[in-house]
Amino acid sequence: MKRRKGDKYSKKEPLYMIGAVSRMFNIHPQTLRLYEREGLLTPSRTEGKTRLYSQEDIEKLEFILFLTRELGVNLAGVDAILRMKEQIEQLQKQIEYLLNFIQEEIQKKYEGDIEKQKSALVRIPKVELIRVDEYMYNRYRNELEE
Repeated sequence: MKRRKGDKYSKKEPLYMIGAVSRMFNIHPQTLRLYEREGLLTPSRTEGKTRLYSQEDIEKLEFILFLTRELGVNLAGVDAILRMKEQIEQLQKQIEYLLNFIQEEIQKKYEGDIEKQKSALVRIPKVELIRVDEYMYNRYRNELEE
């Protein structure tokens, strides 16, 4: 697939071969294969069955390595954490959807009546959700850089 200059790659687009990924993270390719067998990573495959890892896979691998290397979590624990993380992400999407729906409904109700909006007993602030795993991981990365 040809790309024009300025086109952005999707995080799901397979880009990296197993050898490149293993060098990036200083791990044996067999470890990546083990993570795949355990269901922790699922790289895409070419027609010749070559594993290709996307940016999304790389980020997931970074999180797995953080859990195993820094926190000492075993693979069963990593699997449980990844499943819980996925459930949390789904719940966060549902909460975000609900908050948007509530804000839209309130705006519809008070649409055009600025005085009622100003005299409302409770103002609904714009809520911003923060992903816990991103917060933890970014904090860890910042500590490494210091």
